[in-house]
Amino acid sequence: MPRLIRIAIAHYQFETIHPFLDGNGRIGRLLITLYLVSKGLLKKPTLYLSAHIEKHKNAYYDALSRIRESNDLGQWVRFLLTAIRDTGIKGTQAFQAILDLKNEVESKAFSLGKRSESARLLLNHLYRKPLVTPGEVAQRLHVTHQTASSLIRDFEKLNILKKWEKMGHSQLYVFGRYLALFLERSMQK
Repeated sequence: MPRLIRIAIAHYQFETIHPFLDGNGRIGRLLITLYLVSKGLLKKPTLYLSAHIEKHKNAYYDALSRIRESNDLGQWVRFLLTAIRDTGIKGTQAFQAILDLKNEVESKAFSLGKRSESARLLLNHLYRKPLVTPGEVAQRLHVTHQTASSLIRDFEKLNILKKWEKMGHSQLYVFGRYLALFLERSMQK
């Protein structure tokens, strides 16, 4: 039996057994992804089915109910295969958008001459944490507050960082275009 159909049946069985008081849906979706990784169909657990299922919640429950009511496993399998396909496509598009942005901002940041190494370190940090303060940048890069502020100003001129809001006495800056890629993805639920 093909592995994707096997996991569709396993997910249905898991949901029907409903072994936990809470979190069965989340665990069931996680099991799909982990199964696909364990069978080599995914290299990393990057398939996030929850957004698709949340967006199509009625169809999800209808497909599960049809198995119980009329033994129609086909609709459920089609639903899950569509969810996997659509989620994979959206994930690939998001990843490509991140790579395109990365290439663009790196070429800008690496044009800073002698600051290129500090720019590279700051960019690497921004991919993990797209909101920063000058103090945080100074600490992360092991530079003075003045040097960190100057690098942030350079990133502002290059449209990589933007002022966001004050946090006490410190200014918060955001890597907005990067953060927007994730917000757009979550808004497409």
